[in-house]
Amino acid sequence: MSTEELKLFKQKLIACGFAMSIPLLLAVDSMQARRYTKLEQEVTALERKQKDLVEQNKKLITSISILSSSERIEKIASEHFGMRKATSSEIVRIDVKDGKK
Repeated sequence: MSTEELKLFKQKLIACGFAMSIPLLLAVDSMQARRYTKLEQEVTALERKQKDLVEQNKKLITSISILSSSERIEKIASEHFGMRKATSSEIVRIDVKDGKK
């Protein structure tokens, strides 16, 4: 083989290599697209779950504020336990300084 034929053979070999790599690159691109779609679906599902949890949290906070309202607690204390508000003469204040006697 002459150097000219060898050079032509190398060019054909390189051209075949490039031609063979096109299907491989398309397959890799297809795999990446499939992976991206799967990740996008996961993100959408997680965002939906986060939105639901935020809504549930808002409802729970509302329930807590309703259940811990002073009017409700006062009503339960008086109706179920016979309690009443203390008058100012019934309140005893104790001052504690540094916890020492």
